[in-house]
Amino acid sequence: MAFRISEMVGCDFPLFAFSHCRDVVAAVSRAGGFGVLGASSFSPEQLELELAWIDDHVGGKPYGVDVLIPENQTVGREVTLEELAESITPRHRDFVLGLLRDNGITLDQDLVGGRGRPTTMPDVSEALMNVAFGHPIRLIANALGIAPPEMIARGKASGVPVAALVGAKEHALRQVAAGVDILVAQGGEAGGHCGEVSTMVLVPEVVRAAPSTPVLAAGGIVTGRQMAGCMAMGAAGVWTGSVWLATTESETSEVFREKMVAAKSRDTIRSKARTGKPSRQLRSAWHQAWEAEGAPAPLPMPLMSMLSTPAFTAIDRAAAAGNAAARDLSSYFVGQGVGLIDAVRPAASVVQSFKEEFAEALADMTEMAG
Repeated sequence: MAFRISEMVGCDFPLFAFSHCRDVVAAVSRAGGFGVLGASSFSPEQLELELAWIDDHVGGKPYGVDVLIPENQTVGREVTLEELAESITPRHRDFVLGLLRDNGITLDQDLVGGRGRPTTMPDVSEALMNVAFGHPIRLIANALGIAPPEMIARGKASGVPVAALVGAKEHALRQVAAGVDILVAQGGEAGGHCGEVSTMVLVPEVVRAAPSTPVLAAGGIVTGRQMAGCMAMGAAGVWTGSVWLATTESETSEVFREKMVAAKSRDTIRSKARTGKPSRQLRSAWHQAWEAEGAPAPLPMPLMSMLSTPAFTAIDRAAAAGNAAARDLSSYFVGQGVGLIDAVRPAASVVQSFKEEFAEALADMTEMAG
């Protein structure tokens, strides 16, 4: 079966898999899908190592990179991590330290640490792009705003399609005007940073608004039948994330994978209490604490991530050691599709299931149409 978008990125099956784990990216691409590495958690030096590993293990199959470049930030362009740390109030530090202490969790590092520049700052983002374009990527994507002109220009010069995530029709129109090649219409069901419009409404709305630009559907999609439904609405393929967290290769902890399998679709929450921007996560005692009376308001990006990242590192370590309270606090970015995930499987097996269910859905629709 030939797919329109396959000509653009070189994959056999238009199942795009966003992951922070290089093993997932390589496994999905080898299985015929299209792995996309999330670069925001790496320094430029670390990203170079990750992409070099993928080059060696992807078997010549195509893959892409997602660089998180917010269009609007509340901090200055030249600020350092050390300077940002000084902006975090004692009240916020004490609140997190107290939450950890009350649950028997200790830190083996500073609550707010790190040196250098945040990965979402313009100069660091440009360095990440430089690294990405130094490898045989077949796609580069941007989230949280308009794809920067430099990314679009370099993509066109290199023959690399540029994708952008959108959560509303007006966002899609701005991205098309800026020159992006692919739109990722991500509904509010999605894990991580997301908007409020549902996937069922957003996908046909964006397809109608940008008929000449391929649209990937995203948000709550974890099965091949959902994929077929989105493509029946006009999507060229699907962009997925949460389903890969429940794979044997993923970067998530065993504790979190167990919580995912047990979770229902209503067990997620769209909250600022991890990054400072609304993002969907598995609801846990962490969110209850931030919602409680007297709790401080979440800080803006990237300050909130500077608080939460070392805290969750400690939480995951304590949960793995058997701390039941830490298990209750454990959380990660995951979409409402978690209610359809019932087992932890290898990534290649997930790709195969998508293919089989997609084919079954097409056969069923053909039969229904006579």
